Amino acid sequence: MRSYAALLRGINVGGHKKVPMAELRTLLSGLGWSDVRTYLQSGNAVFRTEDPDPRPTLERAIAERFGFEVPCLVRTSDELRAVAAACPLLAAELDPAKLLVLFLDGAPAPDHFAGLDAETYAPDEFHHIGPAVYCYFPHGMGRTKLTGALAAVRPAVTMTGRNWRTVQRLIELTG
Repeated sequence: MRSYAALLRGINVGGHKKVPMAELRTLLSGLGWSDVRTYLQSGNAVFRTEDPDPRPTLERAIAERFGFEVPCLVRTSDELRAVAAACPLLAAELDPAKLLVLFLDGAPAPDHFAGLDAETYAPDEFHHIGPAVYCYFPHGMGRTKLTGALAAVRPAVTMTGRNWRTVQRLIELTG
């Protein structure tokens, strides 16, 4: 059996797309997956399964149970570790609440975000490496326009963000 982390996109934000974590755990266990745990209310679930690609099953089960679609990005422990290891920023020296990893559905071309002028968003910064974008917001994420600009790049790429503390915790939970 393999350990996975599922990152649910856009749930429990502003009262929309409510997915109670207890119900999510019950749903995942009902799929026959084991060691099911959730982390925070923002849609992080960890589980073990023999299914080599649990994403379609997970998305279908959520849609059937809750009545709306939720894009899910699913990563193995090794994939989470690789994303953390590729971080170009000195994560140990930064506030983990201000360092965001945007997990991408696949790995768009290296120049996918090249049309964004990084200076426009300074002092916020971003770095696209493979299946992730690493963002640092020295003044916090609350008022930045950078995440919206990244999401607006076309062709669209499904992405969901987690702060560095959450990334590290998911690595621990899938370990």
